[in-house]
Amino acid sequence: MRMISLPSNQIFKYVLTGKFVAPSEEWKHENFFLGEYELIVMTEGTLYLTYNHENFIVTSGQYLLLPPCNAWRQGFQSAYCAFYWLHFSVDSSTGTDSNAQNTPPSDLFSIPQMGTIPNLDKMVVLMKQLQDSVKNHYPLMVIGTMATYVVTELYGQLTLQVPADLLQSSRKQIYSDITDYIRLHISENIRVADIAAQFGYNAKYLSHQFVKITGYPLKQFILNQKIDSANFMLSDTNQSIAEIAAALGFTDSHNFCRAYKRATGLTPTQYRNAFAKRMLFHR
Repeated sequence: MRMISLPSNQIFKYVLTGKFVAPSEEWKHENFFLGEYELIVMTEGTLYLTYNHENFIVTSGQYLLLPPCNAWRQGFQSAYCAFYWLHFSVDSSTGTDSNAQNTPPSDLFSIPQMGTIPNLDKMVVLMKQLQDSVKNHYPLMVIGTMATYVVTELYGQLTLQVPADLLQSSRKQIYSDITDYIRLHISENIRVADIAAQFGYNAKYLSHQFVKITGYPLKQFILNQKIDSANFMLSDTNQSIAEIAAALGFTDSHNFCRAYKRATGLTPTQYRNAFAKRMLFHR
């Protein structure tokens, strides 16, 4: 997998950002020149893109990071898709798509050019917050810092997909099983007893093991995952609070709002209104 190296000692320069939604399944990426870095975060469908003589097929939940190389990018197949995109640049003496010139390795970090995003919901929320700052005309220093945060958040997720202390394979497997179960059953009222029964554990034993693995209770972890999903839906969809509550397995919107405010300090409506401005493109 090709690695993209970026400087770790500077704030990136923000260029452009937005969310793209294809108008139909017949859409194909137009022929556009790329003179800076582009990060694409896929939320729906499949993107078929050719860049610098290489074909990329990027599906929902994946990302693609394209380096500048004075080349054109264009679609090679039609398909419906939706994605967030961010264009940014770095000091020309440090950023590179392979190995940096004249830059110590300690001043660089590297990201695989393409891959699966461990926490898509969080990435989408950050992209939405960046767009809101752009639309509200924040100072360029702030916007550049937020753009840098988006890219380095992806790096952090890829680096720490599983907590560092999960070196013991059995613990790693427990953690992976639980996170997969929660992701697949996020629309249900998930109980610790349900997860324990699914994998053949005693509920108290599983809870104790999870605290040893992560440092906090499994019940709290379940709630945190639901809050992350709620943030995504509040930021990226027009679903009502009641619809979001139902989609996350809460008995009603009142219980959802109470749990959300207890976890975040804001009501769902306050969170949604705080980042209300989108930058939506259909070309």
